[in-house]
Amino acid sequence: MNYQVPQHISKDKIFIINRSTIDNRLDAQYYSADLDLSGFVKLSSVTIVKGGKRIPKGYGYSNEQTPYHYLRVADMDSDAQVEVNNLMNISEEVFNILERYEILEGELAISIAGTIGKTTILKNIPIDKRVILTENCAKILAKTNVDLLPKYLKICLDLPIVKKQLDLNYIQTTIPKLGLDKIVGIKIPPIPCIQKQQEIVDYINEAYIQKRAKETEAQQLLDSIDDYLLKELGINIPEVKANIGNRIFIVQRSELKGRYTPCLYKDSISLYSTIYENIPLSHLAYINPNTRISSLNNEMPISFVPMESVNEIYAEINDNKNCIVAESKGFTRFQEGDLLWAKITPCMENGKSAVAKDLINGYGCGSTEFHVIRPKNNDLLVEYIHTLLHMKIVRQTAKLYFGGSAGQQRVASDFLESFNVPLPSETKQQDIVDYITNIRTRAKALQAEGKAILENAKRKVEQMIIGE
Repeated sequence: MNYQVPQHISKDKIFIINRSTIDNRLDAQYYSADLDLSGFVKLSSVTIVKGGKRIPKGYGYSNEQTPYHYLRVADMDSDAQVEVNNLMNISEEVFNILERYEILEGELAISIAGTIGKTTILKNIPIDKRVILTENCAKILAKTNVDLLPKYLKICLDLPIVKKQLDLNYIQTTIPKLGLDKIVGIKIPPIPCIQKQQEIVDYINEAYIQKRAKETEAQQLLDSIDDYLLKELGINIPEVKANIGNRIFIVQRSELKGRYTPCLYKDSISLYSTIYENIPLSHLAYINPNTRISSLNNEMPISFVPMESVNEIYAEINDNKNCIVAESKGFTRFQEGDLLWAKITPCMENGKSAVAKDLINGYGCGSTEFHVIRPKNNDLLVEYIHTLLHMKIVRQTAKLYFGGSAGQQRVASDFLESFNVPLPSETKQQDIVDYITNIRTRAKALQAEGKAILENAKRKVEQMIIGE
């Protein structure tokens, strides 16, 4: 009689497997997942797995453009093609040392450290370019006697049942790592004929094309916002002239702002309106005001907004976390309706900013790398000033006010204090805010549609491959 685990004991803690199912490993987590891999084939039976290599000690990336590049995990996106010309450069000497770890046109790479399981196929490598694969990736090549399309293999590696195997196989250290010996033991569905593989590849490719079309339409909408604002506010941005007269210029002493950086006076843009009154922001809003939370006791919850919770594309808070008042010490404090505007590179350039809304008990705290802007009265809608400060040309001008060391540069508050604000009526401000909100809502919907198209296609492909 076979032993049965008592029903009151969780199968996640104690479970039984047949000896015949043990596959050269004894870690319980792998078998508790109870994956049905019947009929699947080991990756080692149809492919060859080769590792990449780290840049030798004492060497680094090249600061000059070279024909030699280095593919890192950070350069990979499973849903997008790697742009070879955007990869880090390495010297010819480093390339010659690592040449045996080159990845070629059409070869598939998979990440095996950090973020496990990202896949990409290197395509459109310029004829004069060579690429070395990082040690944090491996490349998987079909055996010479196996008809296996790289694109089809990529689809297989992206299947949830295969991703689950990858998750069960990596070693959890400071940085998760997946050994090459574990990759070859991964099982994938049996490989169909080339015609069937191509049919599946074409199906998923069409979904990607539709997704990209939706994303392109969404981006065009978002890109139209700045031009709309300039036209609506009667702002003319002067054309930059690349001539000697533009490099040598005169500034009146009265125009100096306590800074002596030439580019600040040559390249900065002022949103000067020809149809509305122009007022410095400091006259209309408090910059980094004190926020007192004395009305709440130390154990009361408030919102917590780290920098990563702010979406730079739609300029909103995606994930409103919480903490208690006692934990807010040392963070930037703010209240309902304040504008949070990132001051540090690259967050500022990327557009990380948002109006703090629906805060727990009306207050919040967050990253010390936020400037806080609070309108003094109803003459200035916080959402309106947010639309101006999120403009790309404004962020480009703000870079001229950077101070601090390289990599930790910040925009000082004097940029905001002297920032010119075209001030239409409150009704006009609201009209502008509503228009831009509508644009962003439509763009979000398009991106959601694109994502849904791809997810539905992936589910269909999974059924085509696994037959469930």
